[in-house]
Order: sequence, then structure tokens, then C-alpha cells
Amino acid sequence: MSRTTRWMDGFIDSIEWIAAFFIGIVAFDVFVSVLLRYFFGYTIPDAYDFGQLLLGILIFWGIAATSYRGTHITVDLVWANANAYWKRVIDVFATLVLLFVVSVQTYTLFDKVSTTYTANVQTFDMRIPVWPFFAIAWIGDVAAVLLIAVRTYRLIFHPELIKPVDEASKSGE
Repeated sequence: MSRTTRWMDGFIDSIEWIAAFFIGIVAFDVFVSVLLRYFFGYTIPDAYDFGQLLLGILIFWGIAATSYRGTHITVDLVWANANAYWKRVIDVFATLVLLFVVSVQTYTLFDKVSTTYTANVQTFDMRIPVWPFFAIAWIGDVAAVLLIAVRTYRLIFHPELIKPVDEASKSGE
């Protein structure tokens, strides 16, 4: 395995760890908020706003994590009945479409980050600026574009570097 391949695999693993970290933060936020509200009658200021913002971050970093591995929800009716050549053609085409869609989404999300910064949008209780949360989500979207581009390159030129998803985990069994 080449040095570039090892570095890229490390980068991919780092993106997946960051997404897992945000899952943990969202779960912790929800757990602590519910615990304090129901057992102690206390509400964390801006807990609802933080929950929404963290969930948005989680979604965009989750897109990055699932897009490279191909573990997102798919419809495999045609793909499952195709031979190996057509499966690869379908995979490349689908990944190119995904790359285009996520690239446009990244562009529009950057616009949202800049307009939120310019408008000085803040949380309700503590008046914390919202744009840094949007920026972290945007960075996750940029990571998704990079990982989808790497997946596209590897599907076209080095398909052996794409680790296959076993059918049991792909079908949810």
C-alpha cells in the first residue's frame, strides 16, 4: 500500500471519528437535558437551540462518513441484478451524481454561513452567535465533497481500494 493511500485512509478514518464524536455530543446533550428537566426541574439555557445546531452538524458530518463507505440508504434493484461491469458503471454514475449534489449543497451552505454571520443571528437565551455552528457543519460538508471525490477516483482507477460492504450490514440485518 502506498504512502498516499495510507494517508488518505487515515484521513477517511479521521472524518468517521469526527462524525462519531458529534453523535456522542448530541446523545450527551439530549441525555443531560432530559435528566435535568425531568428530575430536577431545571432547563439548560439554549438547550433546544444547541440541540438543533448540534443535530445539523451531526447530519453534515454523517453525510461525509457514510458517503465514502457507501453505507447510506440505497435502492439496489437494478444493481443487484447486474453483472460486475454494470455494477461498477452504476456505482461510478451514482457517485458522480452524489458528488454534484453535495457540491451544490456545500456551495449553498457556505452562503448560509456567510448570511448568518452578516445578520448576526444569535441563540435565544444566551445570545451566542449561531454562525460558528453553521461553519462546523459546512466543514463537514466540505469533508463529504472530498471523500466523495476520493471515492469517485478510486471507483474509476483503483476499485480494489474500495472496501466492500458486506451484504448483511448493507441490508440492515
